[in-house]
Amino acid sequence: MATRSNDIRAGVRIEVVTIAWMVVEMAVSIGAGIAAGSVLLVAFGLDSLIELVSGGMLLWRLRVESRGQDVERVERAEKRAGRGVAVTLTLLCVYVLVSAVYGLIAHTTPENSPLGIAVTAAAVLAMPYLAVVKRRIAGRIHSQALAGDAVESITCAYMAGTVLVGLALFALFGWWWVDKVAALVFLVWLGRETWEAWEE
Repeated sequence: MATRSNDIRAGVRIEVVTIAWMVVEMAVSIGAGIAAGSVLLVAFGLDSLIELVSGGMLLWRLRVESRGQDVERVERAEKRAGRGVAVTLTLLCVYVLVSAVYGLIAHTTPENSPLGIAVTAAAVLAMPYLAVVKRRIAGRIHSQALAGDAVESITCAYMAGTVLVGLALFALFGWWWVDKVAALVFLVWLGRETWEAWEE
């Protein structure tokens, strides 16, 4: 029981860190995107908003249990958070699909914004760590909702990576399309994870 309590507290801490990061990432990405006229950076900021909502739901679910609520209340919170994460994963699928297809049709090219590059590089480094910690805690407390939130963290890292790789390949070879194609390939995995979240 003490171990589960420790895991719940660790989950609360990791979600607080996630929420704080998403607020900064969203503000910087959207601000830098508007300043640079970058559709990709603004879209990345909107992705952060979706993940912020998911993090908020998970924080609520974990706090319900950390306050010593009865098992039935905790199970209800888990189910609600699980549904909420499934919805936000669906929104992420839509975001990835629409931004990639729009980029291919409109022939958008990556915009070089130092602030945007800094925030996406930080996401590439930070988000996989958060995802691993969330996945580990989710396994120990048997929380599908937290496991789904870990998928959102990996999605954030992947999308940040595609932005950076897209910038590099555009600068080197003029390949404006590569990040959009990579996003569509990633959508196969994300779609499967989303389907599993709905099944749970």
